[in-house]
Amino acid sequence: MPTYKAPVADTLFILNDVLALARHNNLPGFADASADMLEAIAGEAARLAEEALFPLNRVGDQEGCTRHDDGTVTVPKGFKEAYDLYRAGGWIGLAVPEEFGGQRLPYVLHTAVGEYMSSANMSLMMYPGLTQGAIAAILVHGSDEQKAAYLPKMVEGTWTGTMNLTEPHCGTDLGLLRTRAVPQADGSYKISGQKIFISAGEHDMSENIVHLVLARIEGAPEGTKGISLFIVPKFLLADDGAPGARNAVSCGAIEHKMGIHGNATCVMNYDGATGFLIGPENKGLNAMFVMMNEARLGVGLQGLSIAEAAYQNAVAYARERLQGRSLSGAKNPEGKADPIIVHPDVRRALMTIKAWAEGGRAFTLWTALKSDIAHRSDDETARQAADDTLSLMTPILKGVLTDKGFEHAVMAQQIFGGHGYIEEHGMSQYVRDARIAMIYEGANGIQALDLVGRKLGLNGGRAVMALFKEIGDFCEENRDDETLSFFTRHLKKGLNDLQASTMWFMQNALAKPDNAGAGSTDYMHLFGLVVVGYMWARIAKAAQAGLAAGAGEREDFLRNKLVTGRFFMERLMPETALRKARIEAGAETMMELAAEAF
Repeated sequence: MPTYKAPVADTLFILNDVLALARHNNLPGFADASADMLEAIAGEAARLAEEALFPLNRVGDQEGCTRHDDGTVTVPKGFKEAYDLYRAGGWIGLAVPEEFGGQRLPYVLHTAVGEYMSSANMSLMMYPGLTQGAIAAILVHGSDEQKAAYLPKMVEGTWTGTMNLTEPHCGTDLGLLRTRAVPQADGSYKISGQKIFISAGEHDMSENIVHLVLARIEGAPEGTKGISLFIVPKFLLADDGAPGARNAVSCGAIEHKMGIHGNATCVMNYDGATGFLIGPENKGLNAMFVMMNEARLGVGLQGLSIAEAAYQNAVAYARERLQGRSLSGAKNPEGKADPIIVHPDVRRALMTIKAWAEGGRAFTLWTALKSDIAHRSDDETARQAADDTLSLMTPILKGVLTDKGFEHAVMAQQIFGGHGYIEEHGMSQYVRDARIAMIYEGANGIQALDLVGRKLGLNGGRAVMALFKEIGDFCEENRDDETLSFFTRHLKKGLNDLQASTMWFMQNALAKPDNAGAGSTDYMHLFGLVVVGYMWARIAKAAQAGLAAGAGEREDFLRNKLVTGRFFMERLMPETALRKARIEAGAETMMELAAEAF
């Protein structure tokens, strides 16, 4: 049976030592996040994840959700009770402003504890996860009346939220959507159409579900310029603000999926449902992208979370499973075989997952901190710089960490050998659950195209040039340090490959756009390697500082950080050269065959 232990010590090390959260006490909500408070909150989140959410992970996978003849949906056994514990703990509103019932603690802290919850039970955590995205969109684009009507109950968790984009004929290309909105005399709209793949679209855990729905108002322009966003509640609000009459929206079916069985992925039918415009007409994508960008960061976190959970179980199995003898001599001489963790190839797999998970955790929290600065700082220059970085990192974090999350779940499964293919060990679920994260909230190929086609050139390349300078300056400042020079030397090689690939795009993609498309995925992963390498260099600097100051009980922890970081630099960072070579190969052979030749 699988196990899970939240990596609290690692989280606190990144927040306190690597990111130095205390330096940001000038930001609203950060002064309340003292080191003691961080430890208390992380500890309580770990307890909830380990004791209440994780035991239901396999239950959700085996039972799934049930749709009834009246269109209602029942979640797996125990989900509602666990959700109530999560809701009652105030976790949904951890980073939300106080005026709507939140605690306005740092978003980076919300992200940190969110990892534990997703590792413990990804399917269950998608219900409040979608709600938090809907809250973000309403906070930014909702009217005062809409905020007052919906946000307190959503922050409380009594009501949940969704986002409805995809239609049977329309996935990434939202300009093709057909759901229509007909204006009514009272200022509302009648929404008609069908949406598919709607996570948490119907369930029995909340009193109301607030759907955010993209639709086209009659007479609106074609394409993405004619899309508007609407609030369509499951139950219309009565005069006193409580849920009243049932709206004309229903779950037509639950999708039969490869994984995340505990989450109700619904076909939603809108049959003249009453909706309310949020934001300006024909500007729905602007509003929805607030939710989508937050969701993309959350999905990247899912990739990290599944990799961490799978890794922990692979380590436990590798310590216990006896097979063969160590190449350097018996390590378990009293037994007939050694535990497989002594074998170099098993170590290669475990160290690869470990290095990516710990570096990816720092990457995720660093990016979340940029979101805090972008939204809370009163320094316009700092806000702009943080927002630039956040925008640039979003497709990289989503694409790279979810690709790696699946890859590492498979790698962890492999360590179990044949037992990894057997359901009772739980590794199959991690593999199946991880796979969707590469697809939803914008398939990873789209994330790569977004990075190359939009984010690189945004504002004249301001974000990417600033990041190149930041990493280059770090390398220069620390190159004479005996320990850090190892990290900066490898990091600089990766940065050089990234800069050269960026320049190659500038010289070869404008005249032949297929060159950009052909190299986009490799470029996204090259960029991810460099950024996670930068995180490891910063981790190494913090670990070295801790050792120099007298680490005490943390000495082994900090020394292990240096070893894991060296592994990343030696064994994983050299992949930047491979990615660069692929990018510079261009699109010729990729695009030469006629479609009929495939």
